Amino acid sequence: MTAVLICDDQELVRVGLRMIVDSQPDLHVAGEAADGAEAVALARELRPDLVLMDVRMPVLDGVAATERICAELPEVRVLVITTFDLDEYAYSALRAGASGFLVKDAPAEEMLVAVRGVLRGDAMVSPSVTRRLLDRYLAHDHAHDGAGKLAALTEREKDVLGLVARGLSNGEIAGQLFIGETTVKTHVGRVLAKLGLRDRVHAVVFAYESGLVRPGG
Repeated sequence: MTAVLICDDQELVRVGLRMIVDSQPDLHVAGEAADGAEAVALARELRPDLVLMDVRMPVLDGVAATERICAELPEVRVLVITTFDLDEYAYSALRAGASGFLVKDAPAEEMLVAVRGVLRGDAMVSPSVTRRLLDRYLAHDHAHDGAGKLAALTEREKDVLGLVARGLSNGEIAGQLFIGETTVKTHVGRVLAKLGLRDRVHAVVFAYESGLVRPGG
């Protein structure tokens, strides 16, 4: 049974999320938090598989809570709940380690697809949305943060990373580079391993922050 921690300062939202999660035979709500500090404390205590994290909460906001949880409990996945898909808080949460975000009014079916995707290790934000977030919010003082790490990649791995950052799927990358889709998956896996990244979303963030891809480019 997969344990989910719900973190939102609005009780009605928590009730709604609990109903959706507990309606599934393979998921259960392990706990609820009404602010970011409580979310961190409960994550430490309960060690859930997944945290559904509101980004705007009192005491400690969801971005700071996400950063602490991802740093202390790397096995715990965080799926951020936000009001707008192009939200600076959502961008900051991705940089803090979240594996994706959902808009609050997303249908229950979409939320469950995202929950299961994150639990599988997928990044539940399309790279194209991540790219738009980065184009809008990437601060100049973060650019080139990871430039030195690029040296660990082969030229082909850099090519693949650049195309991932542009929002292309494995199939589209395969077509563009004239290689097999399985080969693309292998390259993506090696890029994530070499750079110590969680998933494709964090690969996109890295591509921007290392200067491999330029905001607006």
